[in-house]
Amino acid sequence: MRILKILQKVSTTLACPFQSLSSVRWSVAQSRACSSSSTTEERVPRNAVLRHLTSKIKATGPISVSEYMREVLTNPVTGYYVRNDMIRSDGDFITSPEISQIFGELLGVWCLSEWMAAGKPSQFQVVEFGPGRGSLASDILRVFSQLRPALGGAAVSVHLVEVSPGLSQIQAQCLTGGGTQAAASEDEAVYRHGTTTTGLPISWYRRLEDVPRGFSIYLAHEFFDALPIHKFQRTEKGWREVMVDIVPEEPDKLRFVLVPGPTLASSTLIQADEKRRHVEVCPEAGVVIQRLANRIAEDGGAALIADYGHDGTKMDTFRGFRSHQLHDVLASPGSADLTADVDFSYLRRMAGDTVACMGPVSQRNFLKNMGIDTRLQVLLRNCADPAARAQLVQGYDMLTNPKKMGDRFQFFSLLDRRRLTRPEQPDVEKKKPPAPLPVAGFSELSFS
Repeated sequence: MRILKILQKVSTTLACPFQSLSSVRWSVAQSRACSSSSTTEERVPRNAVLRHLTSKIKATGPISVSEYMREVLTNPVTGYYVRNDMIRSDGDFITSPEISQIFGELLGVWCLSEWMAAGKPSQFQVVEFGPGRGSLASDILRVFSQLRPALGGAAVSVHLVEVSPGLSQIQAQCLTGGGTQAAASEDEAVYRHGTTTTGLPISWYRRLEDVPRGFSIYLAHEFFDALPIHKFQRTEKGWREVMVDIVPEEPDKLRFVLVPGPTLASSTLIQADEKRRHVEVCPEAGVVIQRLANRIAEDGGAALIADYGHDGTKMDTFRGFRSHQLHDVLASPGSADLTADVDFSYLRRMAGDTVACMGPVSQRNFLKNMGIDTRLQVLLRNCADPAARAQLVQGYDMLTNPKKMGDRFQFFSLLDRRRLTRPEQPDVEKKKPPAPLPVAGFSELSFS
């Protein structure tokens, strides 16, 4: 099987640990936290975000949770993601690529497997949403470099969708050594470009619409959980939207309120057969999924989404993290990361019949299907340093332990429907319908 051969090649060519982990202590929150208050206060006055929000509410009335999240996280001046370098052990959050090199390596294998399954198109774009510090892309590109003969003469390129100028500079340093050029005008679709340390062209964009069309593998790791959500509550009078308002007696504090009548969002975003009492809907996620589905159907490719999530079962998941601890989402807006679990049933519904959807499956199952146990044993055999060996085992446990990240994170994929179609068989072999072609990570593979 193709994936087995690729994994076997990776195991022999990438024989030792490349990423040294500092002595980080992960809390129960595991992969989410927020930047230290000192960093926030240095760059923006402490109450700037709160003043902006209270002024808006005084002028127009209570705002939706969606608008609150958008202002807090991505406002061009005061936005949390725009201002901070949040992805570090003492900062905003630690993600899977920072925990273990194996995570990114296996996703690199997944990208190659899907490119091969599509017939090895001559053009091969890797597109990542919200690439953090560039660690995931770096690990993937290292796999590509080691397996360059398998790529043949394919024109491989890297495309990063990133709204934070600060993070784009950190990504550029990680992936190119700092050798990039910024666009002369903010209006240009490509606002930064260069060449990776492995010799591939790389470009930065603010929106998916600006990424060139063509066969692409799209990656979104901890991207959808930060997109703004609307919150709704079932009442005796029907669905009502949850809004953010000012506490009347304390003008510098915020509170949740329930709108007395229907809103456009509550009238259009709730499914008629919804059984839950409280629902969170992310329209922006639906728009992104529809655009991805259309691109995959027209140009070929696949999308792999990894995030906190559920399959239409959870209710109130909106939360904040600060210093690796849960934080009141309305307290000190702009000083904490805001997130909500991804509803994969909603993503599947938004994708419709345009593409085939796989999952969600737990991170533990996905990584084990991809051969994480085999990869770990190879690294341990080729690593003599006791500290590095301990870090490899610790990272493996953090990624796969059901009580840690193993069950909290889910993997979901959009595939070109042609990807699952077997070639025509002779009439004598058409006695029963052919089984669907296996998809790496979503099918149990034998490594014996």
